[in-house]
Amino acid sequence: MKTIGILSDTHSCWDDRYSEHFKECDEIWHAGDIGDITVLERLRAISPKVRAVCGNVDHGEVRRVCREVEIFDIEGVRVWLSHIAGYPGRYSPGVARLLQENRVALMVCGHSHILKVMPDPHLGLLHINPGAAGWHGWQKVRTLVRATIADGCIKGVDVIELGTRALC
Repeated sequence: MKTIGILSDTHSCWDDRYSEHFKECDEIWHAGDIGDITVLERLRAISPKVRAVCGNVDHGEVRRVCREVEIFDIEGVRVWLSHIAGYPGRYSPGVARLLQENRVALMVCGHSHILKVMPDPHLGLLHINPGAAGWHGWQKVRTLVRATIADGCIKGVDVIELGTRALC
């Protein structure tokens, strides 16, 4: 069993509550728009394993160390991690085909700043967009997600609200 902390759209902002909410996580996944590389460095201080993808605002060091898409297996679940990919019924062009070809069971992406946890019965997967953890953007409430994965199943998904958006 693995507990995963999931966040996106930090846009260079750090909140010490990331540490509080993710301290027991086996892994942390960042779904892009990281901003400054120090965000990843601080996440690595919390968890032994951090997986991250670059987003449309990322550049420099973040682009050098993060790919646009990561596809991997954890606890018997095939995962797709990217920044821009859409969501069930409104995937970005070509994404649905890639999800199906790769037999993805859990799709995680960011970009929209809209928290979504929803199944795609057509592709047989669960879609998670953790919303935006940073202060920049139009979202009203900043969010994180924590998920538990075991024995080929997503066992639980918890939404964590960090409060209303304010400037960094």
